[in-house]
Parts: sequence; C-alpha cells; structure tokens
Amino acid sequence: MLNMSAKRESAPQDIETDVFVVGAGVTGLTFAGLLATAGVRAFTIAKHRGTAPSPRAHVTNQRTMEVFRDMGIEGRVLEVSTPLRLLGNGVICTSLTGMEIARYSCYGAGSHQLSDFAAASPSEMMNTPQHFLERILLAHAQEKGAEVRFNNELISIEQTVEGVVGRVRNRQTGAEYTVRAKYAIGADGGRSVVAQQADVEFKGEPGLINMLTSWLEADVTQYTAYRPACIYMMAQPGNAFWVGSGTLVAVKPYNEWLLNRQYNTSEEPDLSDNAIIAYAQKALGIPDLKIKVIETSKWQVNNMYATQTRHGRIFLAGDAAHRHPPASGLGSNTCVQDAYNLVWKLALVVAGKAADQLLESYNQERQPIAQQIVQHAVQSLYNFARVPQALGFKQGQSTEEGYESLEDLFSDSPTAEKRRAELKEAVDLQNRRSNALGLQLGHRYHGSDAIVYDGTPFPRYQRDLVLFYEPTTHPGAYLPHAWIEFLTQRISTLDIFEHGRFGLIVGIGGEPFVDAAKKVSQELGIELPVYKIGYRCPYDDVLGEWYNLREIGDRGAILVRPDRHIAWRTFDRPDEPTEALRSALQQVLGHWSGKEATNQFSE
Repeated sequence: MLNMSAKRESAPQDIETDVFVVGAGVTGLTFAGLLATAGVRAFTIAKHRGTAPSPRAHVTNQRTMEVFRDMGIEGRVLEVSTPLRLLGNGVICTSLTGMEIARYSCYGAGSHQLSDFAAASPSEMMNTPQHFLERILLAHAQEKGAEVRFNNELISIEQTVEGVVGRVRNRQTGAEYTVRAKYAIGADGGRSVVAQQADVEFKGEPGLINMLTSWLEADVTQYTAYRPACIYMMAQPGNAFWVGSGTLVAVKPYNEWLLNRQYNTSEEPDLSDNAIIAYAQKALGIPDLKIKVIETSKWQVNNMYATQTRHGRIFLAGDAAHRHPPASGLGSNTCVQDAYNLVWKLALVVAGKAADQLLESYNQERQPIAQQIVQHAVQSLYNFARVPQALGFKQGQSTEEGYESLEDLFSDSPTAEKRRAELKEAVDLQNRRSNALGLQLGHRYHGSDAIVYDGTPFPRYQRDLVLFYEPTTHPGAYLPHAWIEFLTQRISTLDIFEHGRFGLIVGIGGEPFVDAAKKVSQELGIELPVYKIGYRCPYDDVLGEWYNLREIGDRGAILVRPDRHIAWRTFDRPDEPTEALRSALQQVLGHWSGKEATNQFSE
C-alpha cells in the first residue's frame, strides 16, 4: 500500500496542449523547435534517455541547411560539420591498402559540378554526425521554450472528436499520465507506435538486409587524406553483399569512423570488441591498425512508405512515414523537411487563421516525396550491388578466385575491355547516390490544395531530374535562390523572408500590390510583407540573377509560403490586385470562397 501511495504521489500531472509530438530524434526535435518558435503549445516525448548517442545519419544536404539557416542555427551546425566538398570523392576499393577500383567526384566537389551546386543554394552540403545535430536541435528547441521529456514512452494513442488522447509512461518511475492535444505527430521512427496504433497502411518490404554498424576510433590518415571521401566502399573477393564488404563513413576525418557491414540472418555476428576490431582490420586491409570500439549496433534496411501521412488528427513524419536505406543520405534531410512543411500549417490552423483543409496538403505534398525517396534509396543499393558483380566477386568464392577475376579485369585479355565498360557503367550509377542534386532540391508539389496552380504545366526537365536541379517559379516549386543586394549586403532571395511568414515578391511595377497586401493581411489576419526585387529596387538585382529565374514580368507577383514553396504567381498585374491576392491566399488557407483565384500568367 505504501509503495502504491508513493507511486500516486509521484505521478506526473496530465497534459493539455495543442500538438503532441511523439519522438525526439531529428524529426521530433525539429518539430519541437519550429512549433515553439511559431508560438504553438506543444509537448514532446521520447522513450530514449536523451539525444542520439552515436553518429548514425551524417549527410546534410543544401535544402536542409537552408531550413537551418531560416531557423537561425546554420552557424551552429557548421561548427560541428565538415563541408562535404572537402570529402568530395567516392572511393571504391578492395581495402584502404588494397587496389583502388574506382574514384569519382561527388557532393559538388568535381570541377564539372562546382557551378551547379554553388548556383543552386546559398548553403553548402555538410557532413554532420547525428549525435551533434540532435544536441543542437534540442538546445534550440529549449531556448524557444519547448518542453521535451526523454525517458517517457507512449503506451497508447487514440482519436476523439475533439482531438487525440495519448497515454504515456515515465520509464524511470513507472508513473503514467495522459496527454490531450488537438493534433499528434508520429515522429517515433521506423518502429513507430503511433503508426501501428493508427493502423497506417505501408507499401514495400521490411527487413531487406541486416546491418551492423561499429563506431570506431582509428587513425587512417595516410590511407585516406590524399583521396578524401565521405564514404569508402569496400568490395572484396567472396562477398557479393549489397554493401560489399563494408562502407567506411567519415565522422571526423581522418580518425573517427562508422564501419557498416551486412550479415546473414543465419549467422549471428559476434559483437565483442575483439571480433569487431578483427573484422575492421581485415576489411580495411591494415592488420596492425590500432582501433578503439566506441559503440556497435544492429539494424535493418527497410523499403517501406506510408500510403497516407495524415490520419485524421494524427500525422506521420520522418522514419515513421518513410523507411529506407541510408544510401544517398536522404533520411534525416527528409525528416527536417517534413517538419518544415507541416509546422506553419498547424500554427495557422491552431490559431484559427486557416481551415483544417490546409492540413490535408501535408499528405498531398509530402507523401509522394516519401515514396520517391524510398524508391531512390533502395535503387541506390541495387546500383552498388552491380559493382561486385562487375568485379566478378561471388558469395563463397575463394580469395584466389576473386583476385584472379580482378587481375583479369585490368588486363589486356579478350574480354577485359567489355568488363571494364560494365564496371564503368556500374560506377557511373553511383553518381545517382552521391550527386543527386535534383532529387534533393527539386521537390515540386503537384495536386496540392495549398497551391494555386496557374493552368500551365511545370517546365520540362532539360537534364536528368535526379542529378540536376532546375529552378522554376511555377506554383508548387521551391523559390529559386539568386544573389541580390540589400543595403550594400549580398544576400540570397531566400534570406529576405521573415521566419514562419508568407511573403509577396514584386518587381519595379509592383507598387499596387503593396496596398493590396495590407488590405488582405488585415482581412485575413495573416502577416504579408512585400519585397520589391529588381534593378535598382530595395532588393537590388545587381547581377541580374533574379531576372533570369523569376519567370514573371516587372508588374507580376509571386506569393511565397512560409516553407518557401510558391503558392501563387501572376505574370502581369491583374486589373484588381487586391481581389486576386485575396482569392489566392484564401484558397491556400483553405477558406475557399467558390471563386477562382485570379491568375494572369501566360507563357
């Protein structure tokens, strides 16, 4: 009886909030920070003791760095990151001391890639270990006033007419309490309890392969610094796994690494430090290498995505919605971008400034992206599997047989030239893994209720849509980056907007839109600053870069959402700018009036 009484006395109070976030990894912590910044009451829990204890994800692409730039934490992320252009090789080898099979430029570091990556964004790709990133996201969220509780586990969650009700257990004390919220976000990873209890349908296949990751300290500077790479992919005789004999991922060049390797389900791996060190020494080709094992963990590669990312008042984001291999580095990036898409919508709906229909656009916009990135990541694995095939490596073959095949490949034998062509084709496919600039930056939202389409098709792609980013101001696209000048300072077009707010871009003839924006802003309760960009405008297009990208005339306008996707545009100034702008913004907010938004765009 005494223990029960003590338990009741220590039980935490029930929570009432607007948004209940389940999970506090990259996804949940991004939500926590953004929601707090937007002034939305939110409560975040995670069953783990704290932020990620190991590096895990690491590639942070330019679009995600732009989000961090908008959040005001880009500088902090840069402090703990290594620019990927400094690790700009993809190296395929039998081991660090063995034969180098192939090398290719990636992450924008190649001479043929520099201009594409630099022109696409004001931010650079970074190698940011996840355990550092999560600490930054947590600190930012707490600075903004977010409440985040670790060691608290979701037991159950259900929807009611008024909202969602979650039951939570404190894993330290065993005490339970209830969380009531208007909306809930499942950000609880690949084994999402939220997704399970919401009975979410997934497509794809779980448990494709079993993986083992070891976090190691080992100084291999002499074998890596002359060919700096984020990932060294090793292929050895007798091994035809999808990831070869292992991948060595840079955490801190050149003495801290993650070694990823595949194992058969029938062969439970030895997780002792001695076994991990022995495998690493063999895979890296350095028998006497001094190695310290920091951590080792097992995990599975999945190929799954949710068919719906919204289920009433419950939303799925990050790995809870899309589960895929880390190939191409899309995991944590998509997590951050999911949050960036949804938070401003939740903020407006909770504040009563937008209708619930706005929230439906989260599924309309992000679910296709989830499907796309899962399929791309899995295809990247298949693409790498072609490398050991081209080398003639087979599961179970002897070391002698494997190296004989490799020797023949680089000889003048009758079949070698054809084999080398097949190898080059396999290596060229790795560009789709490491140089997927178009996939990372080129998200175009089709069929969204939060976009006012102008009756024109998206511009046709002129180059490979995975490898090359082609900016456009078509509604549904992301606002193009261009360098402009404001008060003698060089800034990006992405830098002019206030965090969490809409913005209206106009040109030299856009003055009537200033009055229109004031009226519409007052009517709808939405802040709508106007930014005049053009030759000798306050935001001076000194280089003419914006002129080349804007796709509207001097009297046109572009309405930009808080997530920087384009909501509406008009090529010329409509006869009634106020009515056109009002109608467009009403549609975006879900306050559909039955009138078509005015669009004056013509090709």
